[in-house]
Amino acid sequence: MSKKTIYHLSHTDLDGYSCQLIMKYTPYKLFNYNANYGAEVKQKLDMILESIVKSDDTNATILITDLNLTADESRWLNNEVNKLNENKKNITITLLDHHGSGEDSANKYEWYFLDTERCATKITYDYVKEHFEFDEPSWMNKFVNIVNAVDLWKMEEHDNFEYGKVCMRLITETRELNKVMFADVDNDYKISLLLEATKYIDKENAPIVLDENIHKIKKEFFRRDKDNTLDNLATAFIVKLLGEARDEKTIYYKGYKGFLSYGVGNTSIVGNGFLLAYPEYDFIVDVSYRGTMSLRANNKVSVSQISKEWANGGGHPNAAGGRIIGFKEQYRYDKVKKQIEKIINEKESVAGDLEYKQ
Repeated sequence: MSKKTIYHLSHTDLDGYSCQLIMKYTPYKLFNYNANYGAEVKQKLDMILESIVKSDDTNATILITDLNLTADESRWLNNEVNKLNENKKNITITLLDHHGSGEDSANKYEWYFLDTERCATKITYDYVKEHFEFDEPSWMNKFVNIVNAVDLWKMEEHDNFEYGKVCMRLITETRELNKVMFADVDNDYKISLLLEATKYIDKENAPIVLDENIHKIKKEFFRRDKDNTLDNLATAFIVKLLGEARDEKTIYYKGYKGFLSYGVGNTSIVGNGFLLAYPEYDFIVDVSYRGTMSLRANNKVSVSQISKEWANGGGHPNAAGGRIIGFKEQYRYDKVKKQIEKIINEKESVAGDLEYKQ
């Protein structure tokens, strides 16, 4: 069973990431995905199915934790996996959840396991111990009980509940990385933070000690050589990630070379840092989840003109912004890029050349 590949989709909260922390101690090949409810679930499942089709995996499991599927989503996923298996694949589905809203699907599909009495982390922990190879660390049981206490709001389990509250904030207030642009790294970041949190469980006044060390724990993830502020460490880390993704995220407009990011934010610092690190680029544009654009340049082209042509926006030659009318929020970068390239193709014919103007 050690050759099995597991595509693990989980929620974007403490319970969801803790399920993936548990799976870290199994010997299987793991690919982690995370989604909140709504359209994001379907898009991430689409990505998983596409990855399975492109891979050589003939023995894989789609593991879904801490997310309930609607009746339509369950039927669709079941049908898609059946199609894969008709083409000589051996793909199984396992869904482990505790949200009662999934009861209809749980009653219909054998792969849908529902238990409203335990959080998803505890369900996953018990399931893994029974069905998977598992190299359980000594702290695991304590950590699972902590997550269970806070996720089900068991205030009577005071010590676990209080520690769980700090762990919950460790996840919800961790926004340094973008989970669409940097999905794998963001997942590694959050799981590594939880792993660090397990080291404080047995300390005296554990919730307070963990709370006081959150800033230090975060900095250690981003530090590469000399120390700096968390903002500066994270910015340098993000600029490097952007640089490593240049092949996929480069765009061109009227002969100028640009970089397209999505939901990164902090464009004045990150964008300018990128342009200084990669001077072959003329501009960078970051699109928010709501379709607002933030553009930066470094004296090579007027992003004010670009913003005006793309979105009737404006600003300064080196710093401008606008809003894309009709932009559809996406949870996949490739779909964002298609929307922007559609705008570029439509606007390329706009009269006049771009230039940098003081």
